[in-house]
Amino acid sequence: MSPSRCAAPRAALASSAHPGGTETGTGTALLEREELSVARPWQVVVWNDPVNLMSYVSYVFRSYFGFSQDKAHRLMLQVHEEGRAVVAAGPREEAERHVQAMHGYGLWATLQQEQT
Repeated sequence: MSPSRCAAPRAALASSAHPGGTETGTGTALLEREELSVARPWQVVVWNDPVNLMSYVSYVFRSYFGFSQDKAHRLMLQVHEEGRAVVAAGPREEAERHVQAMHGYGLWATLQQEQT
């Protein structure tokens, strides 16, 4: 492979545009966005569903997350009345484990990155 072919991707990276629309010339804009993405925690969202009883949802929150009865009840009511509640936040891998656990209990859950 010729050196000119290898240089093209590096040149494209070096001239990546800054989110503000200006050229950085250093390729750091991409790295800065990735660092910001990593720094924001992931949230576990439990959604309301027509299947599970409110008492069961509260039980799951108490038994899996170790929430007090008051906190579990408050979150369960938020799910019931608002349609969803954020029940945990943290690194992506941890949030994915929590979502899978909620699915194991039969609850509808997703993860999303915390909004800034």
